[in-house]
Amino acid sequence: MTTIGFIGLGIMGRPMAANLVKAGYSVVGYSRRSEPSAELVRQGGRSAGSISAVTAESDVLITMLPDSPDVEEVVLGEQGILAHARPGLLLIDMSTIRPQSAMAIAEAARAVGVRTVDAPVSGGEAGAINATLAVMVGGPAEDYAMALPILEAMGKTVAHVGASGAGQMVKAAKRPKRQFIPGSAARRAAL
Repeated sequence: MTTIGFIGLGIMGRPMAANLVKAGYSVVGYSRRSEPSAELVRQGGRSAGSISAVTAESDVLITMLPDSPDVEEVVLGEQGILAHARPGLLLIDMSTIRPQSAMAIAEAARAVGVRTVDAPVSGGEAGAINATLAVMVGGPAEDYAMALPILEAMGKTVAHVGASGAGQMVKAAKRPKRQFIPGSAARRAAL
């Protein structure tokens, strides 16, 4: 059975990891806070005490973190995923980060024999809970094929959109533009 590690059990990550458990995967999670890990255990998953521990147990490792610096630290840091990964590990970053960060992570991963795809999501908390997320995937076609059944356990629409970093580029293009309304900041500040 494939063991999936999941780092980042926040508002989005917690239900995504739970959906992997429901799909029959062995899931081991890591979170800096104990409550999200305890919730995963209640749902049938397991908890790891560190990034190195979850990496050691995983055939596939998913990260769902707030921003580029967080992902870079968890993946590239001295105590990060790549410092402990076995060759052949598939790393799926589902965070929304800068395309340049996704490309740098992919390059560093390849250098140590780790496969990687960037797979940011759209659909919010409801999509994470209901496994109806839209997933935009960048990376080599063979790594996408390996990730696809796992991604389909969390999302309704999964699309391979190109090379490493392409998932992040498509996600950035899909974001709605903020509309500027003169005086709106002043009105909000007065409320």
